[in-house]
Amino acid sequence: MLNHHITAKAAIAAILISVMWGGNSPSIKIALEGFPPLALAGVRFSLGALTVLVWVLFARIPLKPSRKELRLLFSLLALFVLQIYLLHSGTRYTLAAHSGVLMSTNPFFITLFAHFFLAGDRLNRFKVGGMVLSFSGIVFIFGEGFLTSATDYLFGDALVLLSGLLLGARQVFTKNLTQKIHPARLLFWQAALSVPVFFALSAIFESDASIVLNTRIVSAVAFQGIMVAGLGFIFWTVLLRRFNASRLGVFGFVSPISGVIISYYLLGEPISNALLFGVLLVGLGIVVVNLQGSGRSPARTAS
Repeated sequence: MLNHHITAKAAIAAILISVMWGGNSPSIKIALEGFPPLALAGVRFSLGALTVLVWVLFARIPLKPSRKELRLLFSLLALFVLQIYLLHSGTRYTLAAHSGVLMSTNPFFITLFAHFFLAGDRLNRFKVGGMVLSFSGIVFIFGEGFLTSATDYLFGDALVLLSGLLLGARQVFTKNLTQKIHPARLLFWQAALSVPVFFALSAIFESDASIVLNTRIVSAVAFQGIMVAGLGFIFWTVLLRRFNASRLGVFGFVSPISGVIISYYLLGEPISNALLFGVLLVGLGIVVVNLQGSGRSPARTAS
């Protein structure tokens, strides 16, 4: 299994992707003004599948999965559909900033699941210390807001937190699958197989919902579909295939920082006065978690 240490280029790419992902919760919040959660997921991943298809065709990657790959893909599909539904539904009932910070818990779950299910990706003091620093930054930024208003959004917060847990599990599962299935084929079929499921569930459970379209909503959906579900997933899956999953996962702490800024400009949600100090802690945590602390157990690292 490929499990290289993070390079400078990979770190820059991971940060840029995480900054872009910070706009996901605000864009979901905006898109939910015009779409119910399941229908939004169907449209979003239709665009994502088409974006990945361009990559597949350009790179001339075989698209047809084997029977074994199909079984693995259907196992991933159930996890994927549930995680995305919880994210969309939860964001509907909470603030975009809350959604962003709760989704940022997924690196904890990545590190936990990776410790048990990925060879050469064990917990060590650097990972634990870096995670604590980064999460301390998140708590520092959002602590005051949560103490004063979290009770208004508990239901939505709980759904998004569960989505963060499932995202951590999905990333570790994806890490394993990319050793057996080409990332492009994996991403295309993950999105393509989910689309009819989302639309079918929407037809059953959201038949009374209305759809509203305007420039703001269409732009938000396009961002989610093309930039996040398409390009973001492509580049992240390529990174995940080559590099240590838990070390990559910590870059996810950048997302709520960019998310709160984007939420401020697009939705008028307030920025904490502690933002700058929180950014410092997040950055320090990323540095610490990527120190060469795992070198103590090289026998566990697969080549």
